[in-house]
Amino acid sequence: MNIAVVDDEPVIREQMLNFIQSQSPEYRAVAFSSGEGLLATEKKFDLIFLDIRMEGISGLETARELRRRQADTIVIFLTGLKEYVFEAFDVSAFHYLLKPIDEGKLLEVLSRGAKEVKKRKTANRECLFVRTRNRRLTIDQSRILYIESRAKKVELHTMDEVIEVYAAMNELETQLGDSFYRCHRGYLVNMAYIVEYGTDSISLSDGGKVYLSKKKHGEFVKAYMWYLQNGGVSVV
Repeated sequence: MNIAVVDDEPVIREQMLNFIQSQSPEYRAVAFSSGEGLLATEKKFDLIFLDIRMEGISGLETARELRRRQADTIVIFLTGLKEYVFEAFDVSAFHYLLKPIDEGKLLEVLSRGAKEVKKRKTANRECLFVRTRNRRLTIDQSRILYIESRAKKVELHTMDEVIEVYAAMNELETQLGDSFYRCHRGYLVNMAYIVEYGTDSISLSDGGKVYLSKKKHGEFVKAYMWYLQNGGVSVV
C-alpha cells in the first residue's frame, strides 16, 4: 500500500514515516514538505496524510485537486486546529487527526484506512478498464498473466491473446492492486500464475518468463509470501 505524508514540519514528517513503516512491511511511505510537491509527482497513493496549513497551497486546496485527479484516494487531514473539520468533510476526508499526534489514535486511523483501501481495491479488482486504438475494453483481471511495456506500447498478455493498449504502467499498477507486482520497470506480473522464481526472472504457468530486477528481488519475495499468506490463491 502506497502512503504519502505531506507536512511542512520536518519533525512531523519524520515521526509519521517512522511510525507508519514500523507497522507493516506492506506500507510503503514517502514524505513531501508541500502540497505542490505531492501534486508534482506521478506516483499514485492509496492513502495520504495531509497537513491543512502549509506554505504555498493549503491542504484543502491540495485535496480538491487530488479529488479531481484520483477520486478514490483516501485523505486523512493532520492539523492543530479544530475549525477546519467541516471544510475537511467537504472534500470527503476519511478522518481528521489533531496535533500533537497521539500514536494510539494514529494506529487506529491508519488501520481503518488500510482496511478501506483493501475494500475499495477488492471492489474494483475484477475488471481492468483500458483503451486500444479503436475501442475501450473491460478485461477480466484474473485472465491477465502479465503486462509488458515495450518502447511506447503496453501489452496485456492474457490467457487468450496479447492486447496492445494506451496506458501508463504506473496507472495500471495502481488499478490492479496487490495481486500484481511490478517486478521490473517494464513488467507487471499476476502473482496467481507464478510457478517459480530465481534471482533475475519469474516463470509463469503458461511457460513464459518475465524479468525480475535484482534490486527488487528481496521486496518481491516478501510481497509474494504476503500475497500467499493473506488470501492470495495460486492457480497452478
